[in-house]
Amino acid sequence: MTDHRPTILLTGGTGVMGRAFIEELAGDFTLLCLCRRTRVGDPRVTEVPGDLCSRRFGRTAGEWRELCRRVDIVVHAGATTNWRADPAQIRATNVAGTQEVLHLAEEAGARLYHIGTAFAAVAQPREHTAAAASGLAAYVESKQLAERAVRDSGLDAVIVRPSIVIGDSRDGRMAAFQGIHKVMGAVYRGLVPVLPADPSSLIDFIAQDVAACAVGRLVRDEVRSGDFWLTAGPHALTVDDLVQLVLAAAVRAGQPGTPPRMVPKESVDRLLLPLLEDIGPPVLRRTFHSFAELLDLFQTGRPLPTSLPELGLAAQLHHDRLCAAFQRSVEFWAAEAAVPAAAA
Repeated sequence: MTDHRPTILLTGGTGVMGRAFIEELAGDFTLLCLCRRTRVGDPRVTEVPGDLCSRRFGRTAGEWRELCRRVDIVVHAGATTNWRADPAQIRATNVAGTQEVLHLAEEAGARLYHIGTAFAAVAQPREHTAAAASGLAAYVESKQLAERAVRDSGLDAVIVRPSIVIGDSRDGRMAAFQGIHKVMGAVYRGLVPVLPADPSSLIDFIAQDVAACAVGRLVRDEVRSGDFWLTAGPHALTVDDLVQLVLAAAVRAGQPGTPPRMVPKESVDRLLLPLLEDIGPPVLRRTFHSFAELLDLFQTGRPLPTSLPELGLAAQLHHDRLCAAFQRSVEFWAAEAAVPAAAA
């Protein structure tokens, strides 16, 4: 029997969202996953060797034409999210890679779903200077430029903006840990006496399965354009909420820790960072700078927009459900990190 299911080309299939998209879409679509070095290793997908950063993904003209002929839908989740990577590599993957995806979508006549990030969308564009952006600024700028490339292409495309992605809402599982896990892991272990954050600020996150379900609905409903925010929005938990959930998980594991003192950003910039430069050990300085940079990006005074109610997922925004999802993500991190329980 001929398989008449639409064919999706998925980029970033080995990443956190990519793995979640495979779970969400494999039952209804033929999945092709672009792979460079790391294999997906999932029998439900067909791996397509290729380099996102290369012209035509590094494929011959004939191979490119055949790929375009097969593809009906593109879900572009491929990106460099490690902001410590070389800035040129970040831009090559996130900007040039997106442009190659646009070329394929245009030639294939395929619907395009571009996975961006909510935080880059709300961040202020960097003022032009002679110096190239680096670190987290390079990552944010690359995602802004990628989204601009999608808009400027003239193609019908759906732009999806998830906030922080945490583990599966049911069991906390995820393919790789994110920056937020480093922060909560340090709180869990009692390694950060001071946290560079305002306790009342919002930290918006979404469970990976909820984000994948939202994209699945857009794909199945054949939505062809629009911006969709996959966030908790006004229901987002505060920094203090998350710290208390992490500390409670540590207590349940027999590792009660001391709550960190939280210091707002203006005090961090004016007092703590200069003090650490003068007297802090190098490891502490690097860790604190890293946390300050991450939390400066993630914490918001105002709620982000959310499209989950529009997509029929309003139930996922209930406070108790958000707390339970975050708790499971913390517990999965602790199990994977092999944090030993305290002796009875």
